[in-house]
Amino acid sequence: MTALEIPCYAFTVRHASRHLSQFYERLIGGSGIHGQQFTVLAIINKKGPLTLMELAGELALDRTTLTRSLSPLERDGLLSITSSENDRRVKIIAITDHGREKLEEALEMWRKAQAEFESRFGVERAARLREELRAAADAVAC
Repeated sequence: MTALEIPCYAFTVRHASRHLSQFYERLIGGSGIHGQQFTVLAIINKKGPLTLMELAGELALDRTTLTRSLSPLERDGLLSITSSENDRRVKIIAITDHGREKLEEALEMWRKAQAEFESRFGVERAARLREELRAAADAVAC
């Protein structure tokens, strides 16, 4: 049995995820941000400032992993991380103007990646895949 024949849903999703992530990294890498950084910036840009816990929930990541992921974005001036006025232990994550500019640059590359994936996989099939993956995540969410 080859690795691709292992009848495990988790393995199959991780395997596909690695390939898709590498595909997107190749196509948006010229923007200077990575795939997960793109996702973080896009979420914060759309939803506005979020607490660390809210952002961790959106990304299904634990706080420690997320904090490590945010450090380069803060260092590069793409995000600001401040303490809440009400509770200094609560961290607020916001996108900066520089972060919005970098996101706009990456969005053009991301749109091309989306179009390329859809041309290879099929538009309707890609939409069904996205729906099914969301449903699978919802089915096992804690």
